[in-house]
Parts: sequence; structure tokens; C-alpha cells
Amino acid sequence: MTLLETEPISVQAPYQTAQVIELWCAEPVFFASRELSDTYYTEGTIGNYALAYALGWARSPYRLQGKATGRPTYIEDLTPFSDQRYILPAWPAKSSASFRFERFNALSDAYWYAMTNNRVAVAREDLPLKRTGKKPNSYRPSNFPQTGRLRLIERGNRFRTIIFGEVELPEYIRVGKFMSKVRVDICERLAITALPIDEYICRTYLNSADMPTNIELLSFDLISIPPASLLKNLRFKGAAWQIGDYIIPAGLNFCGGRSRGE
Repeated sequence: MTLLETEPISVQAPYQTAQVIELWCAEPVFFASRELSDTYYTEGTIGNYALAYALGWARSPYRLQGKATGRPTYIEDLTPFSDQRYILPAWPAKSSASFRFERFNALSDAYWYAMTNNRVAVAREDLPLKRTGKKPNSYRPSNFPQTGRLRLIERGNRFRTIIFGEVELPEYIRVGKFMSKVRVDICERLAITALPIDEYICRTYLNSADMPTNIELLSFDLISIPPASLLKNLRFKGAAWQIGDYIIPAGLNFCGGRSRGE
């Protein structure tokens, strides 16, 4: 007997209804999804962790200090909402998103500057120290790029996602590295129907870190982005939830519902 055969016929959702949401990009949106040489690419999606923070469900400090600089705190910030609220990664409302390229230049406009190890030094008085072999602060390496190109999601793009749980939504949110303005429109509210264990095809985007363990993944397309890869066109075997025309795996939770101690 397989694991799936020992599971209940269906998994009842802890939520009564779900909201289908459309996101309209009032400004270009940028995430560093991929980095190739000096070009930084945004994939045609908005991750559900980013949306959870943008909606105000969780808060992160403006400046990370101490141990917080060593790792993200998604588990601590998001798992308290397990079985209370959840949001899927947003997918393009059309077949694909449109993009624009911009070049950025963070070089100093000071009278004097020098290129060092991935950093622009502007403190000319540090030159004598550099010649002695010491490393002044303005010459230390930095992980902030000085020049390059950005591929951004163009303004006017529309994305869709589904929110589970009774939550009030703002009219606008700010997302991405540049806190771009995005309008939130509620398309429809739908009941959630529990479906028995069977083979299904999911047409939404899914976060691989949020998947339940008691389903069998048969095939999918992978979108490799940080902090967790997304799945699309997933064909799976297991219990499912139906929301209107959408079918998704049952039991989705932030970080798989793991607690802080795990």
C-alpha cells in the first residue's frame, strides 16, 4: 500500500473562501531574480513571500543587524499564518509578461574617485594608506554593483494570484527592490471545494517550499529564482482544492507549515 492510499479521500480546506486577485503594475517592478555578468534580470512573476510582506502580513527591519544578517527569517515571519491565510505566487494575466531594460550608474559625482575591488572609493586621503598595503574603509569590497543593466517588469503588466483566508486588502501595495507601486483589484470571491486523491493539472504558479509532503509530483516546469524555485504547469497526484477554474494541491502553507523549532 502506498502513502497516498493511506491518506483520507479529500482534505478539507481551513478556509471557507478564496479571492482571485489582479495586480496592476503602476510602475516598473524589479527583483534580482537572475544575475548574468552585469545584467540583473526580473522573471515574469511576483513571489508569494514578497507579496506577503507587501500586504503587511509580516514585517522585516529596514536594516539587518547581528545574526539577522546571516539568513532570512521567512519561517519565523510567515509560518504563524499557517492555516489562517495564504497567497500563491502571482502569474502573468496574459501568456507572458513584458519587460524593459534600463542602465544604472552608481559612480560618484565627486571631483575625485577611484575604482577598487567592486567599489568606488571617494576618500582621496586614503591613497597613502593604500600604498602602505593597508585597506581603508572606502577601499573594502562591497556587494553592491556600481554599474550595469536591469531588466524590469514593464509598467502596465497585470498579474493574477489567489488569496486564502479572510483578509482585508489595501488598494495599493509596494513591491520589489525599488518599492514599486502596484494596484490590487479583487476579481471574484469563490468557494473552495475539496477534491479526492487523483491526478490533476495545476495552472497557477506554486512555491516549491510551500508544497505539502503527501502528494506525488509527476511533471512541472521550474522557475529558478530566490528564495525558492516556483513550479508551473504542475501535474500531480494527491488531494486538491478547486477554486473556480483553478485546481491546486491541498494543504499549501508558507514554508510547508514548519514551526520555528524545526
